[in-house]
Amino acid sequence: MRVYEFPTFAQAIEQAGYLLQFKSSLVHSARWQGADIANKPEMATHEVTHVCFAVNMGGMKVPSTAVGGTLGTLQDDIKPNLPWADDHFEERVCGFPINPGIQWRNWPYGASAERFLDERGMFNHNYMERYWPKLAGAVMVPTQDDEDWNVKFSEGSYVYMGGLSHPHRGIMYEYGDLDDVVKLLVSDPYTRQAYLPVWFPEDTGGGSKRAPCTIGYHFLMRDGRLDVNYHIRSCDYVRHFRDDLYLTARLLLWVIDRCRTMDERWMDVLPGKFLMQIGSLHVFRNDYQMLFKGGKA
Repeated sequence: MRVYEFPTFAQAIEQAGYLLQFKSSLVHSARWQGADIANKPEMATHEVTHVCFAVNMGGMKVPSTAVGGTLGTLQDDIKPNLPWADDHFEERVCGFPINPGIQWRNWPYGASAERFLDERGMFNHNYMERYWPKLAGAVMVPTQDDEDWNVKFSEGSYVYMGGLSHPHRGIMYEYGDLDDVVKLLVSDPYTRQAYLPVWFPEDTGGGSKRAPCTIGYHFLMRDGRLDVNYHIRSCDYVRHFRDDLYLTARLLLWVIDRCRTMDERWMDVLPGKFLMQIGSLHVFRNDYQMLFKGGKA
């Protein structure tokens, strides 16, 4: 069964807004990002569940630089928070599990994010750690960028989580990361296993702490097009939706570009379909009133 396909991201965003305005239900959970909101009526959300759609990116060309026609088209179509989204994307794909990084402060809603820093000045998870998890937690002091992380790691003032003396392992094997997904696609372009998880087992059942909104990304190459299927459990239409679309579309372009640098067969591969599956698409009660009752959010 195929999901509904839109010719542009703008049309998908418009349809998502329509669903929230006319088809949503009011839901009030006991917690939000680990915080108790049971007695905060303003934290109730208008919600649509199991939202699935696709956008065909097949006509786009992968730019050879960080700016260019394809990115310009995406920016015009999605209208993410710029320049923040571009700066944060570069932070996500830096290759190191930096925490907290820099760009969280520059996010338009960064003031609300600061209260989730722990006593060390770090987040309990972020995208950089989940994209590059092999050494995540090896540096137990705040790191701002890849250079900062390397300096503090080389100084030896670190302890692996759980007392490990080597990179993280799962039950049987060492952890993989975003580069391993790329290498798998290069070695076996038709693989069905090119999945980058962001939700880890440690997140399961942890209602009293922050947990990733993103579940993960599945990359699938067929007929000279690389598709991405973006699985996300929870998405705030006002604060995150456009940026989530843009950051994932950029990730698809980045993966193709990396594959091209490693194998010339990928030079003819273009972006394919962007698919997104959202468990809970929602807006908070106050945002709903501003968006759909005559105001602006």
